[in-house]
Amino acid sequence: MPVSPARAAAFDILLRIEQEDAYASELLHSARYVNLSSADHALATELVMGVLRWRSLLDRRIAEASLQGLEKLDIEVLTALRLGIYQMLYLERIPVRAAIHESVELVKRARKRSAAPFANAVLRTISQRQARGKGVPAIYAVSTTAELAEVSSHPPWLVERWTHDLGLQKTQSICAYDQTVPGTTIRLRDATVEDDLRHEGIGLAPGKLLVSARRVESGDVSRTNAFREGRIAIQDEASQLVAMLIGEGSRILDCCAAPGGKTSVLADHNPQSAIIAADLHPHRARLLRKLVHADNVKVLAADARRLPFVTQFDHVLVDVPCSGTGTLSRNPEIKWRLKPEDFANLESRQLAILQSAMSQVTCGGTVVYSTCSLECEENLGVVEKALSRDKSFRLLDCRGELERLRGQGELVWDDLDSLISGPYLRTIPGVHPCDGFFAAILEKN
Repeated sequence: MPVSPARAAAFDILLRIEQEDAYASELLHSARYVNLSSADHALATELVMGVLRWRSLLDRRIAEASLQGLEKLDIEVLTALRLGIYQMLYLERIPVRAAIHESVELVKRARKRSAAPFANAVLRTISQRQARGKGVPAIYAVSTTAELAEVSSHPPWLVERWTHDLGLQKTQSICAYDQTVPGTTIRLRDATVEDDLRHEGIGLAPGKLLVSARRVESGDVSRTNAFREGRIAIQDEASQLVAMLIGEGSRILDCCAAPGGKTSVLADHNPQSAIIAADLHPHRARLLRKLVHADNVKVLAADARRLPFVTQFDHVLVDVPCSGTGTLSRNPEIKWRLKPEDFANLESRQLAILQSAMSQVTCGGTVVYSTCSLECEENLGVVEKALSRDKSFRLLDCRGELERLRGQGELVWDDLDSLISGPYLRTIPGVHPCDGFFAAILEKN
């Protein structure tokens, strides 16, 4: 009996994530799986993201039920076991026998037939213990970082960093948010599109941070005419807010621009400005051009550390490549790849990009430096080093820009103090209803 299309897709995607450092969200929306039915695609997504979110807890169950160490298991066998156990622990609507049978069949499908009896035995042992996964509620019942890391399925070293920086309560909120399916947020690009979306069966609620944002409560916006026509953009509210920190100017540069969400915000808010959007990789620059249709945006492939411009800009957005620890609800694979030693290399690269961007700004112009990271080294650490090396810049308080946005009716979040950490903008997943972002505004004297 063949394996169901959803489980086969989930298995193949999880293997590619392990073997190729691919990203789940990109693979799930790739052309290879476009022909899956809506139901199969939804199940494949649930399986992939669920296994990635709860991986360490799944591995603990395997270790308890197996005489073999995890390091001795072929990745195909380990992946099939994780899929089966996730279904048994977290998906009540799936019969246990189906989870076991199809996981064993996945082992055979991967040409590991000799391991099929082992996989069957491990899965049946776990099923007989009849212990469901505790899920998110258990995260708020712990009192130590070690317990929090265990029940929330996060690397202990990462939980310890967050607890040291933010305290246990906020770290619990982050971990709980990471383990929850994030909602879909869109940005409205014209005044009439909301009615059109409702006519296509999309249920919407107001944004919680921004007046131009809507939260999708029902329906698939990616299948609507409005999405295909570019009249809406799927974009987290914190990501939208960062781009809106850029004020008005005649020349604007977005120097790490792909895939183009923030570039599109800049173009919509500055329709008369000349905007240049640059990205290091030519294929990502081509994707950016397809997604951003504004006539006032010029796209090019360029290294942000060695920008090829002679003229200077009024404003520069520097949304640097980062660890992405503020986006683990959408990209849970990151927490299993990231290592403490990675931050030194990230910080060095980010500092080089920021310094290059600072050289492109005219007197009185600003640079907005941003990340989707929660880590101090990538955030204020980079900003402080850049300012210490270039005395022609000063740090502005983000509160002023947030008050401007609220005065213009753009920002609807009441508690500005919660968005501010010193002079910086900082959103925290679970504390705020969005991904974790950091932003700093630097002005050239």
